[in-house]
Amino acid sequence: MTALEPLKPTDSGALPRYREIYDALRQKIVSGAWPAGHKLPSEHELARTFGCARMTISKALGALAEQRLITRRRRAGTTVSAPRPQESVLEIHDIEAELVAAGSTYDYECLDRQVRPANADDASALGVTAGTPVLSLIGLHRADGRPHAFEERLINLRAVPEARRERFSRTSPGRWLLQRIPWTDAEHQICALNADAAIARRLEIPRHKACLSIERNTWLDEQRITHVRLIYPCDQHRLIARFRHQRA
Repeated sequence: MTALEPLKPTDSGALPRYREIYDALRQKIVSGAWPAGHKLPSEHELARTFGCARMTISKALGALAEQRLITRRRRAGTTVSAPRPQESVLEIHDIEAELVAAGSTYDYECLDRQVRPANADDASALGVTAGTPVLSLIGLHRADGRPHAFEERLINLRAVPEARRERFSRTSPGRWLLQRIPWTDAEHQICALNADAAIARRLEIPRHKACLSIERNTWLDEQRITHVRLIYPCDQHRLIARFRHQRA
């Protein structure tokens, strides 16, 4: 079993304790130190290692399970999950976690960042009034050094005022939001499109190549948090959905 070093004390204002433990465990997984199938220490062992309550460990493991990085089974214990190359259309995913779990290196580049009053298009996309402060972001997700997805995102700064200070130079806005901001509702709209000149240049693909576009709106109760459009070359991404028939 790979040794796990206890975390050092953090300064005030740091992430919650379970998030620190989540990040430490996740690093073991994404770095390959804990490969697929590796069995994690028990909750009691992790609680002793990190000097915290078992409930805190359980919360951190729950967050890893939600990201599909680990599989928790009663009696059998907790193991690192095998890579999952597909994306479920019914969930909000962490692109970095998916690519790393699939064995790829990940990188995010923020191409443009603007804080501005919402124009008519921004207001329509976020369901806010014109003039509401918004953060506009354009970014590129890379897998193994190659473009993986082009992202256009709007964040409602009245709902997420702390995003105004974030530069997103190292962390993608999607990951940042998932880690810090709760959400209650989400909506996906999926369609096909042909790459225009700008998209083709960003994704390094031929102009008019078929692409998959996923637009997502996310809410916290009645307030819209973010609107994002992700564009993938159609031969590099696929979506799955699984349903259970509800019998009368």
